Amino acid sequence: MNRVRVLDCTLRDGGYCNQWRFGYENVKKIINGLVKSGINIVECGFLTNKVEYQENRTKFTTMDEVAEVLPKNRSEKLFVCLMNYGEYNLEDIPPYDGTSLDGIRVAFHKKDMSKALEFCEGIKKKGYKVFVQAMVSLNYSDEEYLELIKRTNIIAPYAFYIVDSFGVMKGKDLTRLFYIVEHNLTESIYIGYHSHNNMQLAYSNAQSLVSIQTKRKLIIDASIFGMGRGAGNLNTELFVEFLNDTEGTEYKLQPLLTLIDEILNKFYQENYWGYSLPNYLSASHNAHPNYASYLNDKQTLTIEDMDAIFSMMSNEKKASFDKEYIEALYTNYMANGKSYEEHIVELKKTLFGKKILIIAPGKSSEVEKAKIIQFAEQHDVVSISINFDYNYLYTDFIFLSNLRRYRELNKSKRYKCIVTSNIPAENIYIKTKYGQLLNDVEAVRDNAGMMLIQFLINLGVKDIIIAGIDGYSHEVSENYADEQMALITKNAILDAMNTGMTNLLTRFANKVKITFLTGPRRVTIANLDLLDNI
Repeated sequence: MNRVRVLDCTLRDGGYCNQWRFGYENVKKIINGLVKSGINIVECGFLTNKVEYQENRTKFTTMDEVAEVLPKNRSEKLFVCLMNYGEYNLEDIPPYDGTSLDGIRVAFHKKDMSKALEFCEGIKKKGYKVFVQAMVSLNYSDEEYLELIKRTNIIAPYAFYIVDSFGVMKGKDLTRLFYIVEHNLTESIYIGYHSHNNMQLAYSNAQSLVSIQTKRKLIIDASIFGMGRGAGNLNTELFVEFLNDTEGTEYKLQPLLTLIDEILNKFYQENYWGYSLPNYLSASHNAHPNYASYLNDKQTLTIEDMDAIFSMMSNEKKASFDKEYIEALYTNYMANGKSYEEHIVELKKTLFGKKILIIAPGKSSEVEKAKIIQFAEQHDVVSISINFDYNYLYTDFIFLSNLRRYRELNKSKRYKCIVTSNIPAENIYIKTKYGQLLNDVEAVRDNAGMMLIQFLINLGVKDIIIAGIDGYSHEVSENYADEQMALITKNAILDAMNTGMTNLLTRFANKVKITFLTGPRRVTIANLDLLDNI
């Protein structure tokens, strides 16, 4: 038997990209494809008590549910699931009988080490192969890691893992940890390596580990197409080809390529994964990758802003994702700038009794530009564009809450800018307080259009006409008049933003008259008024 075994975690780690909704038939196809390719260990998903089972998802609640997707001919492969410590009761695990899982991987954080290892021992006593997965290996001091290994030896599990949870390990880090493990872990226990690709090092690290002159048996985790949260994982298809070339293995690539073509590419198109600057930043700060996703999804921050927010985080909060914590950091950071409202009284006078035309950069602002220009020419209209300079009309003001958009704006136009206080701008007309314009709908909490409407309501405006607030299509080219402004993000986030804007506009319409000038697309108002005659 070759000393290196490959564990594919597509159905578990890859599930972060599609909420584990692979589809029942696809799950069986993926498992069968992995078996045909010769992958040694197939991870089928999560085993958890925290959800209700749905057959199209790879979050299982019982061994019987897992057994339904396993092939009748196991071809001497091992089938496992991962369990987060604290999410499953030991008494709910039946004794091993060979009809379902062969092994269970137990993931746990340092604070839970003692109880988690007792849990691992309990699983082993039931007859399963146990994989000890101490998360974020680099968070252990050498003394703590040696203690972990010592206590693992007492249990004698099937495998002990070096885990690069945040994709931050350099080659020297992995080598150092490997030698600590090699010299202190019982020889019969496999040494596993689980990586993430935040710094594009998963493949090179895996190659380096395999190339170390050692007789120790290794397990390397990978996922097809690198499918995994954020930056993704080591690519199964790349790594097995490397093993074929260097270790004399005979993994078959074609079944993996077929799975990419027929199943996984669709998920990739809907919710891409892979290297990105936000994921690099999370790794460089040794922080949970969900923080990077959260900040990136805001679409309001520059890379420098994200880096500054990561720098504000306490070390204690970096290991586990805390949504309330990062939301508070983000809000505080954005609201930290000084306001400049010297011209606010003047602006109130300018807007008093007028129809306020706000022009967002949606596709309709170009398609229906003639209607917008004609309406704006009326004497009782004040026009304000949102986060861009409208090419077809010299607007009275430009409202900006996005630092990226502010930087792109021609400096000659800044004298008529109304910006929020998160933007470090000078020589502008008004800088208003960011925190006072936030709303309570998470998906659009600081959406520029919604912030502008709130700003206008605060100033006592009574009549608002909307152009170009179209919402977001899954087809990127349909969203903006200028495609260079395209918002590239997950479809679920786009849908949530559309729903959020619709809800807020309906709420705003109870306080002020709001009318659509351009035909509404994916965002509307209950009891909608359309301004057809101008």
